Amino acid sequence: MTTTATSAATAKVASYAFWARDGKELATFYAAALGYQLVREYPNEEGVPTAFLVSDADGSVLYTFYTARDYQAPNWPQDELPFHLDLSFDDVEAGEKRLLELGATKPDHQPGGGQWTVLLDPSGQPFCISPAANWQY
Repeated sequence: MTTTATSAATAKVASYAFWARDGKELATFYAAALGYQLVREYPNEEGVPTAFLVSDADGSVLYTFYTARDYQAPNWPQDELPFHLDLSFDDVEAGEKRLLELGATKPDHQPGGGQWTVLLDPSGQPFCISPAANWQY
């Protein structure tokens, strides 16, 4: 039997999820970094907010940040990463300065031959920044 995929059977990403020791701190960092807003908090069974939803202005991009009591930041670059974010800027130097002011840190190890810069978010998770021109296809 042959089946045909239809648009009803095609998924859309509803939210990108991240875990951290402090989900609200990480949500606040990425909301500021991306120019988004913290739009909702979700409480756990005890009524304590442990999940935080961040969105762009029109709600088309959603990120959920969870507080995970036992979260361990990856030991990068020794540990492989399941995924990470790449952020682009028209002015990478200004973008890096702003991200560092928001709480990111810059590790000594910088692979990539200068094509991108690795930073660590407040949870210790690596992400990269690069010129917007690197992502134009």
